[in-house]
Amino acid sequence: MEDPVLLARHDGWAKVTLNRPDRMNALNTDVHAALAAIFAELADDSACRAVVLTGNGRGFCSGQDLVDAAAIASSGVFDLGEEIERSYNPLIRRLRSMPKPLICAVNGIAAGAGASLALAGDIVLAAKSASFQQSFVRIGLIPDAGSTWALPRLVGDARARALTMLAEPVCAEQAEAWGMIWRCVSDESLQSEADALAAKLARMPTQALAMIKQALNAGLSSGLDAQLDLERDLQRKAGYTADFAEGVAAFIGKRMPNFSGT
Repeated sequence: MEDPVLLARHDGWAKVTLNRPDRMNALNTDVHAALAAIFAELADDSACRAVVLTGNGRGFCSGQDLVDAAAIASSGVFDLGEEIERSYNPLIRRLRSMPKPLICAVNGIAAGAGASLALAGDIVLAAKSASFQQSFVRIGLIPDAGSTWALPRLVGDARARALTMLAEPVCAEQAEAWGMIWRCVSDESLQSEADALAAKLARMPTQALAMIKQALNAGLSSGLDAQLDLERDLQRKAGYTADFAEGVAAFIGKRMPNFSGT
């Protein structure tokens, strides 16, 4: 049996691919376990300075595998809250807090928790054929895996309410126009553009990128005074890095910087 998630390492970055194409990369226990192990490994790997997350086949991720869930439920009470606490919440927290940039390359349908997973990326690229759907209400559930937190911040309250209550799909071009994602690209160029972006980020000052991510995450819930204090503290930390010294030297020397990530 093939691995449910594939890991490919490149020069300074890594690609993580959901690998259940016959199930539209639906999430089950094995996928969650593999994602947890892989992202824990990459977060601690100094050689990896950027990550791409994508899907194999026609879809990015169709959300929870309902066949798998039904099989578990048939053996007893299936507590959805327990499943979220054990699998989904740790995954989203790990992706949001990982100290290196995460690019989500959405190659097809991203539905339910699959849409939540896509929107957990720092930079989201989507193929023109891709779509995003908050499909939870179709089976009598509410959005989870961070969707009720991310959507209002990305597209506004009015759109978030309609998208989650009506469960209508949003095409990639509309998602870009609404600010839900960074960019919509052709199907043919999605992976090459995601790879090039990862390679570019891998050459940038890694610690500065991690601190940018930390500051932006905090800014979503902080007041101005608290955010100004955090910027001061992070900037102080950034000022002691080797990459800051290199960046200044390169600017003065009128050359391209060679950032080491330290």
